[in-house]
Amino acid sequence: MVLYGRNPVREAVRGPRRVERIWATERAIASEGWLRAEGATPATAADIEARCASAEHQGVCAEVAAYRYADADGLLAAEDALVVCLDEVQDPHNLGAVCRVAESAGAAGVVIPERRAAEVTPAAAKAAAGAVEHLAVARVGNLANWLGRAKDAGAWVYGAEAGDGAVPYATLDYGGRVVLVLGSEGRGLRPRVAACCDELIALPQRGRVNSLNVSTAAAALLYGILQLRGTGLDSAP
Repeated sequence: MVLYGRNPVREAVRGPRRVERIWATERAIASEGWLRAEGATPATAADIEARCASAEHQGVCAEVAAYRYADADGLLAAEDALVVCLDEVQDPHNLGAVCRVAESAGAAGVVIPERRAAEVTPAAAKAAAGAVEHLAVARVGNLANWLGRAKDAGAWVYGAEAGDGAVPYATLDYGGRVVLVLGSEGRGLRPRVAACCDELIALPQRGRVNSLNVSTAAAALLYGILQLRGTGLDSAP
């Protein structure tokens, strides 16, 4: 796999993934000390673009080991685990953006389906600004079945929904293990996934547009849940 972009490659170097080789332009090497320290191989921008098949490389790409997915059940180990599930989100940029938010908010991890869903590709890593290197992402064969196991493990499952059947998210208690489920682009949660949720929740809507991008909704809900938990958002951990 070839990652591209300064942040994704730098975070891969900092994280557990094996980095085989880094290529960078002379300009990138001159401005990024870590590239010199890692022994990046000088290359032209055209050569880097050819290697990673993207013009968004920022003068850096790297050959790395395949992404190692986590065990989904293990994400619920902590008594206050906060896990994000994505129901068939197919755009890797949306997956990456959600992972960036989840890592920043201190979520235990992200769960995605094995089929009809974006994977942790170089494009997702770029959109995540490298956050996927420090965040547990798990894949499950059947998301609805896994949500059932999560409930058996003592988790409360909340599905984000813009419809009339949802309750305002701020009216609920998010103590203990919490799983937040967000739906796919366009159609939202599938009926069986929605049926697995203990409650459907919604953000307040004040404007004319009645839905948000999945990563924007994830950011608002995750930080809203942290605020309701009173976990000290006013200071760094």
